[in-house]
Amino acid sequence: MQSTEPKRKSRRRFLLGGLGVAGALIVGWGLMPPRQRLHVSNPIPGKDGEVTLNGWIRIARDGTVTIAMPQCEMGQGVFTALPMLVAEELDVPLQHIRLEQAPVDRIFGNMAVLTDSLPFHPDGAGALKETMRWFTGKAARELGLMITGGSTSVKDAWIPMREAGAAARAMLVAAAVAEWNVDAADCRTENGAVVHASGRRAAYADLAEKAVLKKPAAIRLKSPEQFKLIGTSQSRRDTAAKIDGTAVFGMDIRLPGLVYAAVKMAPAIGGSVRSVDAAPVKAMPGVLDVVDFSGAAPGMAGVAVVAKTYWQARKAVIALPVDWNDGPHATLSTDSVFRELEARIDAEAGYAYHEAGVPDPMKAGVKTVEAEYRAPFLAHAAMEPVNCTALVKDGKVVLWVPTQVPSLAIHAAARVAKTAAENVELHVTYIGGGFGRRLETDMIAQAVSIAARARGVPVQVIWSREEDMTHDMYRPAALARFAAVLDGAGNVVSYRNRLASGAITHQVLARTLGFSGIGPDKTTAEGAFDMPYEFTHQRIAHVAVPTPVPLGYWRSVGHSHNAFFKESFIDELAHAAGRNEVEFRRSLLQKHPRHLAVLDAAVEKAGRAEQGRAHGVALHQSFGSIVAQVAEVSIEGQEILVHRVTCAIDCGLAVNPNIIAQQMESGIVFGLSAALFGEVTIRNGKVQQQNFNDYPVLRMDRTPEVNTIVMKSASPPEGVGEPGTPPIAPAVANAVFKLTGKRLRSLPLRLV
Repeated sequence: MQSTEPKRKSRRRFLLGGLGVAGALIVGWGLMPPRQRLHVSNPIPGKDGEVTLNGWIRIARDGTVTIAMPQCEMGQGVFTALPMLVAEELDVPLQHIRLEQAPVDRIFGNMAVLTDSLPFHPDGAGALKETMRWFTGKAARELGLMITGGSTSVKDAWIPMREAGAAARAMLVAAAVAEWNVDAADCRTENGAVVHASGRRAAYADLAEKAVLKKPAAIRLKSPEQFKLIGTSQSRRDTAAKIDGTAVFGMDIRLPGLVYAAVKMAPAIGGSVRSVDAAPVKAMPGVLDVVDFSGAAPGMAGVAVVAKTYWQARKAVIALPVDWNDGPHATLSTDSVFRELEARIDAEAGYAYHEAGVPDPMKAGVKTVEAEYRAPFLAHAAMEPVNCTALVKDGKVVLWVPTQVPSLAIHAAARVAKTAAENVELHVTYIGGGFGRRLETDMIAQAVSIAARARGVPVQVIWSREEDMTHDMYRPAALARFAAVLDGAGNVVSYRNRLASGAITHQVLARTLGFSGIGPDKTTAEGAFDMPYEFTHQRIAHVAVPTPVPLGYWRSVGHSHNAFFKESFIDELAHAAGRNEVEFRRSLLQKHPRHLAVLDAAVEKAGRAEQGRAHGVALHQSFGSIVAQVAEVSIEGQEILVHRVTCAIDCGLAVNPNIIAQQMESGIVFGLSAALFGEVTIRNGKVQQQNFNDYPVLRMDRTPEVNTIVMKSASPPEGVGEPGTPPIAPAVANAVFKLTGKRLRSLPLRLV
């Protein structure tokens, strides 16, 4: 294995060196206070007598409170958790709140998703980190990108939505004080009303019009000791609609005159349409048009058949003769991808995301442990296939789409339709599984391109499962190499980890905004460089290897494979040191009491494994939350069976413990599907997996019992939607080692 000395590039110089002559202006801008997040740029008038108190809240005549909802609901429970923030501060019953899709406005932009993308170690502090977070936060406010992702929905809304509720409450109290001519200190709020010490009471609905004229001097948020709703388990507000079928997903949209489009895309990565013969299908029942939409989005090449029903369109597109040009990547294969990763990791030191201690104490120990781990490409495989409904008429575009990125969806539609963003109207539906796939806008560009040919008729584009699976934006294939040195007492003297993979963010920026990313991409090394383990001497670096395979954010992103690499190798080190894997971890967490508490809680709750089974342990921090999992595993023939998973999470203050437990269960099931089955392979430039027969997911009869412990905390909320996924693969692999003595270093986990 070739080793090269790392290039000593100053992270400070890299991050700040580009300021140049504009530096003084940027610093001056940075010192200005961030934009407010309470009032929209263009206030929306209330409907049917509603009174608008700020950009987030309206109150109706019957006391119903309408909240602007900037986040999408894709099963993570934000339609319940975020209203709880407003209901708590406004003192209204949760059932009195209704939701309305927020308009695209800067106050609804997600700041946390951008500030969390900075490549700083969680334990690090200092001026550089704080300066970059300040600049990035201010830039995020200026951009105002509305994004549901990165497990940031509650984290980002924690202050602005509570402030919106608290500001409205203060305005309503001020209105009552003025009307009654009393002291504000003698008034309180409860159940949608202002109440005076004398017993006098006024409903918010009766005070709202007068409250609009009041501007409170200060907004006072409740302290955690005052919370009555936040911190309690509440039933999901979207459950009933999803049970009785009234919930509207993207594929449920039905409009007057609606027609359907089925697509067929270039089978090879980077392929194109050489020619298409539309004549044979135009005579088929219901067929209205054949459209070549190539070029609607970067890298997109294919054709669609538009018909009166989806089944007619689907039958016709299958029969449609298309001559494909396989393009420049016709020889691409999974093996060639990994050969490139191996060559690059052999030749390059990589960008060091974290270094501590002396450069090379490798000779100071008595035992060296080395290992190589691999993870495959993965598809999102959401239950609801990719879809979008578009209407292009009179220079305007209307979209109905399950999207995680409303701002970017409008941008994509406007670009394809060659119109201004103000001419695009967006309706965000429920999402039947996002996992990061709906952060992309390819389906929107495609739908607008097809609808532009439909002469003012709405078109619903639906991808088949096969097109969905073979034209995804995949989790990167990744390679990790470890080398550690132990002394005679089993202590780790030196720890090195070098990774190689494609860089997701670089590709996403190029696809979405038209410019390639540069520099470090945190997603490549997250979960590896930001670990809590207290190795005195360590270096964690990543080699970015460009790839033609389209890459995208997959639930828990880099943590999804780096947790498997790191937590498996930690177990290897414990074994090499002759120590219990839990005690070994504890010895490395002496300065991390929250991590210790989470680990201890999960291990204690798990107890002892049943006879014939073994426990595997993993501890991982991602998206601000600390998760420990203990997997109880057995082997039946050559099959790995997971019977029980005990999970403990510290995610800061738990807004709704019920939802947190659900998300841990969801993340574990999602992660187990990948750990046991998930693998996308490429041959001759084509993705081989096409449906759930060759890309299986965990079935109900193989789903383990999950017990979740939500740790008590007074810290601000952190991420929940993704942190349950990363620890499960290493926990299972570590249990398999106990049972078989085999160290499984590649995903998916296979005994043969």
